[in-house]
Amino acid sequence: QHNCTSSDMNQTSICVLLASSLLLCGAAPVDHGGSDAKCPLMVKILDAVKGAPAGSVALTVSRRGANGDWAQVASGKTDASGEVHDLIAEQDFAAGVYRVEFDTKAYWKAEGRTPFHEVADVVFDAHAGGHRHYTLALLLSPFSYTATAVVADAHK
Repeated sequence: QHNCTSSDMNQTSICVLLASSLLLCGAAPVDHGGSDAKCPLMVKILDAVKGAPAGSVALTVSRRGANGDWAQVASGKTDASGEVHDLIAEQDFAAGVYRVEFDTKAYWKAEGRTPFHEVADVVFDAHAGGHRHYTLALLLSPFSYTATAVVADAHK
């Protein structure tokens, strides 16, 4: 007889999170009407509890100013496929440090769960290695989240 321990549960959870992250990264490309220039920053979110896209997750995008303060530059909400496109226009996505903040608490409350975290956030330096396009993939559970980024050269 095997008793399931907390360690066993943690190892299983980590394996599920890693596998789901790989699936998010391998998702099929999205047609942006013939031009990827419309989508320099996009988001995909998966609910690890349901194993399905997380729709209706509100998010904000902020850019850090020279004085260290954050200024909101965009906002959105995931659609039924767990995605947000057209968050920010190419010309408005200048080099700098950005923060994408996801309102995970509201999402989990709407799902009837009590989450541990209020928000999930991803902070990154955009265009540090040249002009790039970014896809942020977030895997959510009520007590954790994992983020990964797919970074592509905007000119290829």
